Amino acid sequence: MPTPSMEDYIEIIYNLIETKGYARVSDIAEALEVHPSSVTKMVQKLDKDEYLNYEKYRGFILTEKGKKVGEKLVFRHELLENFLEIIGVEEGNIYNDVEGIEHHLSWNSIDRLGDLVKYFKEDKSRVTALRKIQKENK
Repeated sequence: MPTPSMEDYIEIIYNLIETKGYARVSDIAEALEVHPSSVTKMVQKLDKDEYLNYEKYRGFILTEKGKKVGEKLVFRHELLENFLEIIGVEEGNIYNDVEGIEHHLSWNSIDRLGDLVKYFKEDKSRVTALRKIQKENK
């Protein structure tokens, strides 16, 4: 399994390829707020660990292994955003909160949160009831 730092890179690369059709070192550096040289080092490591295929001066593509991990990481990120939205976290806090917790939860915890998100989405009255409780507790 990739390290949390590797996960961040794979997730960004996956998202860039899905939205733009490609991922450049400069795009990754900008998204992660790191130096391009740091991106190059990580891309080389991801190549070594077979998450992507990298050719110097040519670019890179995700391997099947990298794509599967990328899909899983995007799913986790979106699930956590949905969960925080459902429980009433202020929109302006959601992204940073997800970034802060996503690497610290087991996949078992993610699965259980998925069950909870599904439970609330199946019946909107459940979200309404939760909002009522939150309003009473203010």
